[in-house]
Amino acid sequence: MSGSTLADRTDAKETASGYRAGRTLPLRVELVRQLKRRRTLVMFGILGVLPFVLVVAFAIGGEPDGGGDRITLMDTATASAANFAAVNLFVSAGFLLVIPVALFCGDTVASEAGWSSLRYLLAAPVPRARLLWSKLVVGLGLSLAAMLLLPVVALAVGVAAYGWGPLQIPTGGALDAGTAAQRLVVVVAYIFVSQLVTAGLAFWLSTRTDAPLGAVGGAVGLTIVGNVLDAVTALGDWRHYLPAHWQFAWADAVQPEPQWSGMIQGTAISVTYALVLFALAFRGFARKDVVS
Repeated sequence: MSGSTLADRTDAKETASGYRAGRTLPLRVELVRQLKRRRTLVMFGILGVLPFVLVVAFAIGGEPDGGGDRITLMDTATASAANFAAVNLFVSAGFLLVIPVALFCGDTVASEAGWSSLRYLLAAPVPRARLLWSKLVVGLGLSLAAMLLLPVVALAVGVAAYGWGPLQIPTGGALDAGTAAQRLVVVVAYIFVSQLVTAGLAFWLSTRTDAPLGAVGGAVGLTIVGNVLDAVTALGDWRHYLPAHWQFAWADAVQPEPQWSGMIQGTAISVTYALVLFALAFRGFARKDVVS
């Protein structure tokens, strides 16, 4: 009897009647598990509190003033709820919003290994690709929810503190409230896409280590390194291949005539890096000897 035939018969005997690989670890089950975790609640709480902190800061320190001849987005923070929401995104996009992405995508697989529950999930049996897919979708979903939470809360707080009105553009002109809301949706979508590189790094590291902190910290650290390299002007055009170079391209969307070229280039760079990293995660985990 050939080895392949013997293996097929063995698999057939070990497979329970009615077993369907695609029905294992449903997304709703994984989502509920992640929502109940303390780190999820803490992260959402921090993002939900930030707009209140900024309102208090402006109330104590007075209206923001750049102190120079150039007017920036920060200088218009108290002009309307739309401006306040845009400022919240501006101060958070560079670092704060990196944290939930790295946390939700980097802690997911490594934490199972750290709890010594990963091998039991695979013995359930949950196919490896199915397990990674469920965890990646939920991780990205929670990351997007975190990014949506911040501007939604900021708009609500901004309406109460500064009123509903047009978005005042620092370079001159304004966008009516309806158009501003649409542009903010575009901004959030672009920020999410630009953070896919961090998600890819965190998820790949999560499949390589049993230490969640190592995966999350590694992704955040490498993202910071990318920001530092982008600040090195001596690199010239090489910086255009860094995702960090395009992270604030969304500012072109809050102009009277939006410019899309920067966001298109940034999207292409981020998606390319992310797809490579996700592929490495799936490929490496398929061959990994899981002992924890």
